[in-house]
Amino acid sequence: MNYKKPNIFFYRLMQGLAWFIARFVFHRRFIRNEIKGKKGPFVIIANHQAKLDFTTLIGATGRPMSIVVSNSFYQSMPIKKILDYLGMIPKQQFQTTIGDMKRMKSVIDNGEILVLYPAGLMCENGLSTPIPAATYKFLKLLNADIYVARVTGTYFAMPKWANNLRPGKTYLDIYKLFSKEELASSNVDEIQKKADTALLFDAYREQEEQRIHYKNGGNIEGLENVLYQCPHCKTEFSTQIREKQSIFCTDCGYELYSDEYGFFHPSKEFGPDLRYVSDWSSLIYDTLKEQIKLNLDMTLESNTKIHMIDYNKHAFVEVGYGRVSLCRQHFLIDGQINGKAATLQFPIVNIPCLPFEPGKYLEIQHGQDIYRCILENGRLVMKYINIIKIFYELNQTNN
Repeated sequence: MNYKKPNIFFYRLMQGLAWFIARFVFHRRFIRNEIKGKKGPFVIIANHQAKLDFTTLIGATGRPMSIVVSNSFYQSMPIKKILDYLGMIPKQQFQTTIGDMKRMKSVIDNGEILVLYPAGLMCENGLSTPIPAATYKFLKLLNADIYVARVTGTYFAMPKWANNLRPGKTYLDIYKLFSKEELASSNVDEIQKKADTALLFDAYREQEEQRIHYKNGGNIEGLENVLYQCPHCKTEFSTQIREKQSIFCTDCGYELYSDEYGFFHPSKEFGPDLRYVSDWSSLIYDTLKEQIKLNLDMTLESNTKIHMIDYNKHAFVEVGYGRVSLCRQHFLIDGQINGKAATLQFPIVNIPCLPFEPGKYLEIQHGQDIYRCILENGRLVMKYINIIKIFYELNQTNN
């Protein structure tokens, strides 16, 4: 695959827009910036807290960067042609083809900068998504210096579950993780251990140290789609938001309210005293995991609209409807697609997660096809995501 050099005119325009977002939304501050002025090829691996994380990074050096983005994002953007000019490299999330690897390696072979977000997904609960081990095997093949770009705070400025921005201070720390020589002499387990230490995070515990105020930081509208189970009575889909800052259970009355820093405080004198969204989310996950371990044949089903990408419009459009079900072995879509009966089965054994929007949709990817399932009950999305994470964890443990 030939290297696609970014168009310098469009790249400079993007840098200007990114600077504006980094300055006025993320209020970015550098802790270190060890790539400033660096020449030659190298790789940047970055953690992923928010949709526009790349805007904090793109101006860290004057040189163009080739950023790997999800194919769903790339193909569904009306500005796809501009993304091409920017030299962005699309790939399916959690799937890497030989062609993908060649395109990425061509950046390094041509002496340029390659940017990867190994987790693939921004976090919905302040906890980083686990990184597939195959990523670290690929890093070793690239045979280049590896830098980490660790961002802190963008989760609070742009939560995945929220509908609005919350401008506030964020930090970016860019430093060398491996020299080319260190990478060559390290095995994959050593690379993974060091990189995971650098990239994995719990945004709420980091916020405990930083104590940064974000505009409207106490507004938790949308969080009920992530924290869908009451931690006290264990009822599912009973959580609701009251007056933007309190989340409560309609079944037992358990309630917490959020302060301006995003921390919870008890409103009632019963139930777990949870301070962090990440801890509540982990309770939901652990409870569901124990249920699944007792019943490995558990399935989840939902009615759904089915959307796919229209490559002429560069947008997702509705193509059908049906039911989507998940079991330990596969996803199954059964319904009508483009006016024809369809039954589609997708193995999940090697899928650690899926692209999704809490309360709205999940995306099932198969080869170059992307099926966006807009569930009839959007609150089921987060349960689907938790189940697929648990099945992946159990499948990997038993292999």
